Amino acid sequence: MSSCSELLLWDKQHARGANAHVFAWNGKLTPLQQKASEELLSSVERNESHLIHAVCGAGKTELLFPAIFASLQAGKRVCVAAPRTDVILELFPRFQKVFPNTTIHALYGGAPDQHGFAELVLATTHQLYRFERAFDVVFVDEADAFPYYADETLQQAVTKAANPDAAIHYVTATPTKSLKTTNQSVLTRRYHGHNLPVPRFDSLWGYTRKLKKGKIPPKLEAWINKKVEMKTPFLIFLPTIEMLENFPSDLPRVHAEHPYRKELVMQLREKKIPGLLTTTILERGITIENVHVAVVGAEQPIFTSSALIQISGRVGRSVQYPEGDIVFFHHGISREMDKAQDAIEGWNRA
Repeated sequence: MSSCSELLLWDKQHARGANAHVFAWNGKLTPLQQKASEELLSSVERNESHLIHAVCGAGKTELLFPAIFASLQAGKRVCVAAPRTDVILELFPRFQKVFPNTTIHALYGGAPDQHGFAELVLATTHQLYRFERAFDVVFVDEADAFPYYADETLQQAVTKAANPDAAIHYVTATPTKSLKTTNQSVLTRRYHGHNLPVPRFDSLWGYTRKLKKGKIPPKLEAWINKKVEMKTPFLIFLPTIEMLENFPSDLPRVHAEHPYRKELVMQLREKKIPGLLTTTILERGITIENVHVAVVGAEQPIFTSSALIQISGRVGRSVQYPEGDIVFFHHGISREMDKAQDAIEGWNRA
């Protein structure tokens, strides 16, 4: 969109969908998930804001299904928003399977044209600039993610897109203080019941200097070679795009502006490539079975404790592979690294 884009505001009766909605999910919630799901549904029915505060991999998306279905059946229009395109791309096929008779649109930068009246809209928060008083129920997934938490105009866009009396509900593993609401559900365990993998710290002294000379530090190279040899998919998070682009390796790499990010993530999921180099753009919203993770330069400011918790949350999400390696390579341990490790260990003790 630009300043010359034409926006139309419909001021007549609110449009309504005509589909007979079907709920085609046959999964089973754990007792913790069931409790949280019922609490959320109750808040949605009372039109009161609710926060789902759950560890990475707790099955947060599944908790939304009953509340969304009840809203659709009541003739309400629903929006699930998230700051990152990757989250929307991950959610869209899942929602299509669960609600096969519902018209669903996925809106993000570069999305194809979609026709019909969408009763359920999955959208990046940027796309909500397009809407005003359009949704009866709004869920914001990963509401602590950049740029949403740091951009008041995006927060205002979400509020503007909702009906004036509509409550907004939030879902995240690392909520900011501003997201805390009276109605909260806390999930301390993943859906499969196993502990969260705890990140380990490993020194990588002078890694910046070595990489600038076109050399991979031996410890990091050994880690990569072991994953390739074991055919274990992996992600390596780097602190800057410059370091990402100049990394001395043939490994594919992605960042926020990469034109084939979606395709490369899919190739990793299908094990067509051994691993990916990435910035924090993939810190959340993607699930890859049995993926192992390394953070290079974990002490750098870009890697806040919440970012490191989310990155660690990529590991061990599958019931078949509930464990995995998550290593913070560093040139000195930061307070944020300690906070992330302590938080994950705290969840495991809860």
